[in-house]
Amino acid sequence: MRIHRQLCFLASLVLVIHAVPIAKPADDYGIAKNYLKSFYKLEYKPPNPESREPDPMPEKLKEMQRFFGLKVSGMLDKETIEVMKKPRCGVPDIAAYSTLAGKPKWQTNMLTYRIENYTPDMSVAEVDDSIKKALQVWADVTPLTFTRIYSGTADLMISFTTKNHGDAYPFDGPQGILAHAFPPSPGLGGDAHFDDDEVFTFRTPRAKCYDLFLVAAHEFGHSLGLSHSKVPGALMLPTYSFTDPERFSLPSDDITEIQSLYGTPPEPKLLTIPNACDPDLILDAVTTFKGETMFFKDSFVWRSSQSGSVKIHLIKNVWPNALGNIDAAYEHPVEKILFLFKGKQVWAFNGNNVEPGYPKPLSRFGLPASVTNVSAAVHNKTSGKTLLFSDTYYYSYNEMTKKMDKGNPKRLEDGFPGVTGEITAAHQIDDKMYLFSGTKVYEFNSIRKLIRVLTNKYFLPC
Repeated sequence: MRIHRQLCFLASLVLVIHAVPIAKPADDYGIAKNYLKSFYKLEYKPPNPESREPDPMPEKLKEMQRFFGLKVSGMLDKETIEVMKKPRCGVPDIAAYSTLAGKPKWQTNMLTYRIENYTPDMSVAEVDDSIKKALQVWADVTPLTFTRIYSGTADLMISFTTKNHGDAYPFDGPQGILAHAFPPSPGLGGDAHFDDDEVFTFRTPRAKCYDLFLVAAHEFGHSLGLSHSKVPGALMLPTYSFTDPERFSLPSDDITEIQSLYGTPPEPKLLTIPNACDPDLILDAVTTFKGETMFFKDSFVWRSSQSGSVKIHLIKNVWPNALGNIDAAYEHPVEKILFLFKGKQVWAFNGNNVEPGYPKPLSRFGLPASVTNVSAAVHNKTSGKTLLFSDTYYYSYNEMTKKMDKGNPKRLEDGFPGVTGEITAAHQIDDKMYLFSGTKVYEFNSIRKLIRVLTNKYFLPC
């Protein structure tokens, strides 16, 4: 780790949107002049004894003093210069002077984000967690949702970089600007850049360093369209201060401002526990995982142990990063990885934790772009193939070669004679395969001969 990383000090959160990098003059007058030019649109001209134009400095000093709740004197007193010397955000404090004028906002509530690279100060998992938690701060009080993608261009592109980094707003090295972000707009809009010459930490109040969650939460406020707040204690204050991330709660001023742009979160839906005895019950997915058999329906999963006991749980209580209403599921028997499909994406879980790099697109299995969802999946231990069902077709994926078999897709009726309708779930026990189609369950032997047609009651206690 570079030596200057060990010498960083606790500074104010600095964000640059449409301001030049903060210069660091040695004298107080130079500091004040530079500060007011950067953050209060001071149009400075050298003093001219023959000119009758008033000196604009005092009025701009008053404007700055009002914003920070200082004594409004128009004089460069000790308290004022101390505030000016604090490292801080590069966005002008008066909204009318910044690109945030007019309250820019996203025209959709479903936003994507992508982490382009990582800081060496923290582990990949710590960075991922900090970014996700920072976005959730805003998602909890609005209708906004944030979905991570791993390739292509996201609404919020997140990167760690230094000095000149291609956006015309270079960072200034250690002990200064921490990060900057851009308000909603095409191009750089929403993007957040973190100065990797600073030191970022994870859930630890280390002196002279910065908690990434707190920095990112502030930055994402700007990414969503918020300007700076002058309310003491607000997250969107220009200055950084440590708050225990585990106890963090978004202050009311920030909530009011973000809801003025996007509204309040939708009312939570009452969850209805599915009835295993319902003759019209259609399961979303069935799979084994670590010795248990899992039956998915809406936001719930029945877990059937080898002892025969069956208990129902909320999916998110078993896999916190999983979504409800999944389309398909299967277990890789060797790697003991659980794959959950929903829409055009697939998640992989090792135990209760999502694997790094997931979710991934369906193309991870070699499926063509025309396949927009997988309705069922099942792994055949004998052949080493995983069958992926979509519409009235199925694909055979070779887990050993990580490639799709040739000759795909195949018609369902050709591979599994006797099945009518789309496959909604699939499951294998020993050498028998069970294909769920609506309320029916088709049982096939090892040579894919239809043995009998069952109902869900065959597996679920009723």
